[in-house]
Formats: sequence, structure tokens, C-alpha cells
Amino acid sequence: MRVGPSQEEIRRSNLGALLRSVHLHGAMSRADLTTSLGLNRSTIGALTADLAAAGLVSEGAPREQRGRAGRPSLVVRPESEKVYVYAFAVEVDRIVAARVGLGGVLLDRFEAARPRGEHDAATVVAPIADFVRKMQVTAPAGARLIGSGAAVSAMVRRDDGFVRLGPQLGWADQPLGEALRELIADGRPVAVRNNADLAALAEHTRGAAAGCDNLVYLYGDAGVGGGIIAAGRPVTGHGGYGGEVGHMVVNPNGKACSCGSHGCWETEIGEHALLSAAGRNATSGREGILAVVDAASRGDNTAQAAMRQVGDWLGFGVANLVNIFNPEMVIFGGTLREVYLASAAQVRSRLNRNGLPACREHVRLRTPQLGQDAALLGAAELAFEPLFADPLDPVGR
Repeated sequence: MRVGPSQEEIRRSNLGALLRSVHLHGAMSRADLTTSLGLNRSTIGALTADLAAAGLVSEGAPREQRGRAGRPSLVVRPESEKVYVYAFAVEVDRIVAARVGLGGVLLDRFEAARPRGEHDAATVVAPIADFVRKMQVTAPAGARLIGSGAAVSAMVRRDDGFVRLGPQLGWADQPLGEALRELIADGRPVAVRNNADLAALAEHTRGAAAGCDNLVYLYGDAGVGGGIIAAGRPVTGHGGYGGEVGHMVVNPNGKACSCGSHGCWETEIGEHALLSAAGRNATSGREGILAVVDAASRGDNTAQAAMRQVGDWLGFGVANLVNIFNPEMVIFGGTLREVYLASAAQVRSRLNRNGLPACREHVRLRTPQLGQDAALLGAAELAFEPLFADPLDPVGR
């Protein structure tokens, strides 16, 4: 009767840990890997040799050696040009596709505007087929595609990428994962997740929240979504539908929401809420939000009042989330970045009034380090995960 993992299982786990380290941190010396992974030098040497033989890493002398005596430790580098994934983001106003190399290197990036309105998933993602053809041309001969990941502004079923509800996209029960798989046509499934969940993953992995294991990422476009990481692990709930913070009811007697409820948080802080309060119902999108922020900064009384109102509601919801999840950091992404920066005083004031002292006193309020492509880069991280689980799996090699 087996009582523990086999030597081969331990070896493959160590291979994954080493590969993940160079993916996250870039070139690392064998000496640094020995220290960070807690393995001996001979084991590190054997593992790097296996990964190099598989074409995943390369080894060489340090590129700079200043004033160090003795033989330098070999440096292990990810093969970013030769090992890559496809990443996609399907958002309210745009579709983005990228080829991302091991190590998080953005190799290619394409973007197309997405007209608002009700269109089925296959129609919306059709431009991705052309993007994929272009990325196939630019990939070097012999390069290895690991897989694909996609971020979408919707409630998405984790198992197969089926969109249950995306009111801002005009979607209900749309087979997004299947549509993307047919476009890419490489025989692999496409891992699809909510965009806020993947933005949280990216910022946690290599962005503003690196080293922070408890965070809430808030994403705004036409609606509001949230990505939550607790104790270093994503909180996505059963089926993957967790994190729909925009549909947290904060005002039971409030406005009707696109989800069918009333008084949801996004009806008080979303795009329409700010534009309506500022008397700019004829505008929409990021440009509309930026116009209100700019007008407020220039002394427009109506715009300033709108920013204060939305900022107060933003702080109200943040206080609830801080009390529930006790995060170390709250990140404001998408259009909420601009809203937060323009109303930070109201957000912090409301948080101080409604947040429990033990929960609020340490929390940091931040904007994304990875900018508007945080969800896209999170989709890439998602696509790389099977490789780290078993770097020597022959599938796709």
C-alpha cells in the first residue's frame, strides 16, 4: 500500500516548481534556485538539464560578472520565444489577443473594437481567427504552443467556458469556450474565466499585489466585477461564478439592474451611474468616464458632485468587502481606476466610517501595475498552468 508520492512524482513536482520560478522571476542562477527551492545543487543541476532537454529553459553564464571571484553559477533562463500561449480578452468595448512567452513576455498583441449590442459568441470572437493566423506566422519554427486562456466580462462556467450570464455583453447561455476552441483549431480546450478573476491572478502573480496573499481586485467597465484571492488561492465558488461583487445589493430601493435585481452596487458605481449623475447620458465607455473625471478636475460643479456621489458608494461597497474578506489590498482596475483616483478621499472616508478597525487599518488601496491588460496577462497565466503541473507531459510538444 502506497503511503506517499513516488520518486517520479516528486521529480515532476520539483520540475514544475523550478520552471514556475524562472517563469515568475526571470533568469535565475542555479545558486538562487538552490536557495529558493530548498534543494541541493546536484538536484537543481539534474532538473535544469531535464528542462533544457525539453526545450523549456536554457542555461549559460551570467551576462554580467563584475568583481566576483571564482567560477560563476550557471543562469537558467525561460525560453520565452520558443514556448508560448495564446491569451484573449473579450470585453464590453474591445477584443484583445496576444501571444505570451514563458516568463510572461508579451510577444504579439492585437486589438479590435467591439461594437456594443447583442451578438452571439461566435460572431463576437470571429476577429480572433485572423489574430491567431497572424500569431502563427510570427511564431518561430519549432516553437511550442502550450495552450490558450481567455478572460471575459461575464459569469462563466469553469469547466467548459460556457457563459451563463453577461448582461453587459448581451449574452446569456453562450458557448464561448467552444467558439474559441473551434477558431484556434489545435485540438485543445480553451480555459475561460471571468476577467476580474484573471486580473486578480495577474496582479497577484507579477503585479501590484505580488507577495500579497489576500486581495480584492475590482474591475469596472459598463458593469462591475470582482476577483478575490484569499490565503494565496482564488475564491471562485462552486462552478466558478463567485466574485460577482457588482451584484451585491447595497440599495434595496435603488435602480433596476441589468441582472434583473434592484439596487446592485454596479447601479451606483458603474459607468451608467457616473455618466447619468454627471448629466452625460449621451456618452459611454472609457472615454465618457475620462471626460467626467477631466471636467471634475477643471471645476465643473455637476461633474464634481457626480464624482463625490459615486466615490461615496464605491467606498460603501469596499467597506463591506473589507469587512467580509479582510484583504491586505484592494485594487481598482478598468474604469474604476479613474473613478477611484478622482474620488479617493470619499472612498477612504466611507471605508473609515463603515469598515471594522481590525479589517481596515492595514488595507492598502491601489491601482493596477499591469494596466488595462491585467486580465489578458491573467489569461496567459491560466494557460501556462498545465505546463507547471507536469513540464514533461508530451501533449503539445
